[in-house]
Amino acid sequence: MMETMNTERFTDGEWEEIASALSGEKDGRPELMSSFMADDNHEVEKIWKGLRTMSDEKEINVDDAWKKVSSRIDIETVAEVREPVRILSMRSTFMRVAAASLILLGISAATLYFVSTDSLSRKITVATGDSQFNHVSLPDGSRIFMNRNSELTYRSNFGKHSRNVALAGEAFFEIAANPSKPFIIDAGKASVKVVGTSFNVITNNTDSAIEVFVRTGKVMLTDNGGTQSLLLEPGYVGTMDSKLSEKRLNSNPNYLAWQTRSLVYNGETLDVVFRDLKRVFNMEIIADDPSILNETWTTSPIDNKSQETIIRLICATFNLGYSKDGDIYHLVKK
Repeated sequence: MMETMNTERFTDGEWEEIASALSGEKDGRPELMSSFMADDNHEVEKIWKGLRTMSDEKEINVDDAWKKVSSRIDIETVAEVREPVRILSMRSTFMRVAAASLILLGISAATLYFVSTDSLSRKITVATGDSQFNHVSLPDGSRIFMNRNSELTYRSNFGKHSRNVALAGEAFFEIAANPSKPFIIDAGKASVKVVGTSFNVITNNTDSAIEVFVRTGKVMLTDNGGTQSLLLEPGYVGTMDSKLSEKRLNSNPNYLAWQTRSLVYNGETLDVVFRDLKRVFNMEIIADDPSILNETWTTSPIDNKSQETIIRLICATFNLGYSKDGDIYHLVKK
């Protein structure tokens, strides 16, 4: 027989808060959620999160669901109780049971019975290809500039109850200020939380670390386990993975060049230059003679030039020749 939940442990208001926290509508108090999870024999939190990612991509609106359930609890329901008790007392009991039932019913798709179709929201996904960028304007006035091969996901009711998005790849964010609704980015292995600021997020580094650079405002970078966090101020870069976290003052003048489309060099090696050109202009350059990579380059800003112009400029500066094999440039010494 299925074990029932002890509903008397929490008040009606606390049950509502727990249900809202599990659905992502709002953050629950840490001490309340810890108390609930300590006695969560049914693994409700795990199953509830699983329900939210079902293939139909429909999200549960707990506020509407609670009103539906609450409205169904009337005197006729109370009259069916065999033991003689006061109506007000029984109503309070049934309110607790209803809240617990709302949570447990989330284990199955039957929960959707309590939710009107107007409250369900679909996911919107914006993706970029190998040779394109994208600019996304969100309903709250925030703007997102996406690099190549990146994907941004958010719900169609974004901003109504919360401001949550998910990012895979790289994007620069200009967030509209709203202290009552923090902007939260699910970056895979970490989350980024801000109120109003501008910053860059990378989720696809080769070492798998999440990386954030802050241009204005302040950003909180936190791992998924909640054990590590970094508060980043303007000019700082924060990196985080499952093992460590660190922040440093940015010393790379070309950090945001993929967005500005402008590069400038003052004695950097061609090894560094070629990595930047790959990131900014999608250029794949191979030096057939490895010693070429040790040459240093000082140049005026390179602003949004064509690949052919850039490769010819490099060859003229270092007396090199080049050939092209598909999309790959090969450099050789003359």
